[in-house]
Amino acid sequence: MEKIVVIASNNAHKVSEIAEALDFPGWRFRTLREVGIVSDPEEDADTFEGNARIKARAAREASGGRAVLADDSGLAVDALDGAPGVRSARYAGDPCDDAANNAKLLSELAGVPDEKRTARFVCTLVFIDEDGSETVACGAVEGRIGHEGRGEHGFGYDPLFLPDVFGGERTLAEALPEEKNAVSHRGNALRALRARIEGAA
Repeated sequence: MEKIVVIASNNAHKVSEIAEALDFPGWRFRTLREVGIVSDPEEDADTFEGNARIKARAAREASGGRAVLADDSGLAVDALDGAPGVRSARYAGDPCDDAANNAKLLSELAGVPDEKRTARFVCTLVFIDEDGSETVACGAVEGRIGHEGRGEHGFGYDPLFLPDVFGGERTLAEALPEEKNAVSHRGNALRALRARIEGAA
């Protein structure tokens, strides 16, 4: 039996990563746009989980009670006291894009030595099933911020982020998509979510 899961996003990168990780039989993932939903709630929580819940609950209500999956993720840089954090997507102001956010981050870290450029990508997922039950899963990947953008893959801060798991030699944007998914914060959160869903079945 087919189960439509609405992803509270219109980001094609996220959709493909989610669909690959949660390939349960019969599950079909659709973006908000694909199911004709306009849902853009104010993300005013001060945690990733809080913002993911806001998005998931708004999408569930707008979809008439379908299963929904929302994520909130971002970059936390130690030298910036955890910034950009929950403001990662809008770090350079509103409206902005990846290039503006990356430029602001590099500007904020100007003069900060490598050993103090430690950071982590964090992702929190909230899945609300058709019965209204909520499942939360988190994932992270540790690394540091480089001094310039490198790589053609990925999006967001990927060109600046040098994950420890790559020995600090390659950015996430220099990794092939399957390599990134194997180590990324969203990939780690999706694996945790899959285990929780399977455990509850």
